[in-house]
Amino acid sequence: MGVGENELKPVQSSQSISATFSPLRETLFITLVCMAQFMTQTNVGVCLPNLDILGESFGISDPGILSWFLAGYSLTVGTFIIIFGRFGDLFGYRRMFLTGFIWLAVWSLVAGVSVYSNHILFIIARVLQGIGSAMLLPNGLAILGATYPPGKKKAMIFALFGAVAPNSALLGAIFGALFSQIAWWPWTFWTQAIVSVVCAILGFIVVPSIHHDNPDKINSFLDLLKILDATGAACGIGGLVLVNIAWNQAPVAGWSTPYVYVLLIIGILLLAAFFVVEFRFAEHPLIPFQAFSRDVSFVLGCVACGWGAFGTWIWYYWRFQMEFRKRSPLIASAEFVPVSPVGIAACFITGLLIARMRPGWIMIMSMTAFTLGNILTAIAPVDQTYWALTFVTLLVIPWGMDMSFPAATLMLSNSVERKHQGIAASLVTTVVNYSISLSLGFAGTVETHVNNGGTTPNDVLKGYRGALYFSTGLGGLGIFLSVIFTIKCYWEERRSKQGAKAEDTSLEGIILSEP
Repeated sequence: MGVGENELKPVQSSQSISATFSPLRETLFITLVCMAQFMTQTNVGVCLPNLDILGESFGISDPGILSWFLAGYSLTVGTFIIIFGRFGDLFGYRRMFLTGFIWLAVWSLVAGVSVYSNHILFIIARVLQGIGSAMLLPNGLAILGATYPPGKKKAMIFALFGAVAPNSALLGAIFGALFSQIAWWPWTFWTQAIVSVVCAILGFIVVPSIHHDNPDKINSFLDLLKILDATGAACGIGGLVLVNIAWNQAPVAGWSTPYVYVLLIIGILLLAAFFVVEFRFAEHPLIPFQAFSRDVSFVLGCVACGWGAFGTWIWYYWRFQMEFRKRSPLIASAEFVPVSPVGIAACFITGLLIARMRPGWIMIMSMTAFTLGNILTAIAPVDQTYWALTFVTLLVIPWGMDMSFPAATLMLSNSVERKHQGIAASLVTTVVNYSISLSLGFAGTVETHVNNGGTTPNDVLKGYRGALYFSTGLGGLGIFLSVIFTIKCYWEERRSKQGAKAEDTSLEGIILSEP
């Protein structure tokens, strides 16, 4: 049986799938695909306002362990997206999309049940929740990329998909605060389980199968391993996980602990082996580097820096608000509301700008927003009114998120064939989520080295500010890369025009010289 042959009746690659939708079905389709983004980012927000309540419930107060409530989830989202993007390319985006909702429902249920156990089960459930989101995001984006042809409509829908992110993170924070203070925090996760099951049922009805021609046949288990690039996947996933664990454990255990740097060394060696396998030995590379232009590396580099800065910012912003300004979860969530309307505006403005402006300029503006947001939070006095620097920060930071993500995703989607849509979507979302998780490890290391042991409130605050200055540096590096990328694009365009002009002049001379 050919890969993907048992899907529902396929739509041929030459057709515009969106043209077959009725208005009602298209509305439901876009809503359900955007739920992939909604559920993914909600899981980022749910732990932020009630982190102390969760810690108290499990008897945990160590910030290094508490950070795993967020970092563990982002780790698996960022690490497994690549492999599930390949699964979608091979076995069908729709199938993996629906499986992601069911998986997320199961482990959301377990996360709530962990209240009867301990924090280890809760962290495990959070880590495995991330696998469900790793199925949803690349395959949801791939479904959009394969359903709509390049154009303004596709750009606006991708912008809408991006606009869901800040709103879902905000709603996750609000509902997390509400359930923690009014009801019981496990209902935060049980509600997610219910919503995920409903989305899976509706998705089965509304989302079409996306089919592309795939000449590969699976005749044995060995063929399956080759097509999935199992060796490359093992090296890549193993390397990413070990490097991330090492950096996130270092602030807790200390770099003097042998297993920390041993894990880091093994992780780096596995990542090196991954590139060797992909370039020299893999028959079906997990990441088809030849399918992407060199500009993709600049775009992904900018995204890594910007979202790494964002991951550090959102963690220390909430810790600052809760610990030093003594905000309750509900008040802190209410103060976070400006992120929602600004994020929506940023996404749709980006959708309009993509067709009128070079991607490099969009990246420059995005990285500037990330950097400025971190600076404003780092210098904010504890006793300052919310309406000063904090409010301004919440007006600035969404422009970083909601300009970089849709722009980068759309650029990669338009640069590859339909059969690589899953991998294109995977690369952006992998970089986004893995950067969030890894940056928390970097920032935590900076914090522990500048906070003098964190024995006094002033020392703790000093550590927080040190971490935010680190993320400011990440944002600055993103600005630098985006400027270089923009200059490179102008230079290549100029060379192209000069070459075309020289060719026209040469052709004109040949014509004039003929008798």
